[in-house]
Amino acid sequence: MTEKLLAMMPKSRTLNLLIFLASVAIIGIVLYMEHVMLLEPCGLCITQRVFVVLTGLICLAAAIHNPSVTGRRRYGMAAAALCVVGGYFAVRQIWLTYLPEDQVPACGPGFSYMLDNFPLMDTLSFLLKGDGNCAEVHWRFLGLLSIPELALIGFVGLFSLCLFQAFRQEPSPAAS
Repeated sequence: MTEKLLAMMPKSRTLNLLIFLASVAIIGIVLYMEHVMLLEPCGLCITQRVFVVLTGLICLAAAIHNPSVTGRRRYGMAAAALCVVGGYFAVRQIWLTYLPEDQVPACGPGFSYMLDNFPLMDTLSFLLKGDGNCAEVHWRFLGLLSIPELALIGFVGLFSLCLFQAFRQEPSPAAS
């Protein structure tokens, strides 16, 4: 029974390509939200985007390389680790959105302003910590889930696929 389920799963190269395409779809959605829905991304949103892109690029590299079992595990674990870090920033933003108003950090200047006027290390610190802008919820999916909550779901899904990819057992040709 297990061998039949494994035989139905896409091959490693195909699954890596699907993970890459999922990452592209996520970035496409957030760009739509930014440019069409006019939702301004905060520092933590931008940081999460970076980790989605990095995860997708690792999986694209794995799809192109199509490594052996050891390489597949390394690619899968590297991509899974990026998902964990991206998920951390999603959780941090979720935490900020649920803080009482008197405990929310003060809002800072916009990201593009910071890039133009502040040292790079200060801008990176802003991206990694978030501010009051990150605590604002401007949109909810079906009135239930905020954008960082959806991002966390996305990271958990990508993490699961990457971890599966790292530890999957390819069906042997003799079993077919």
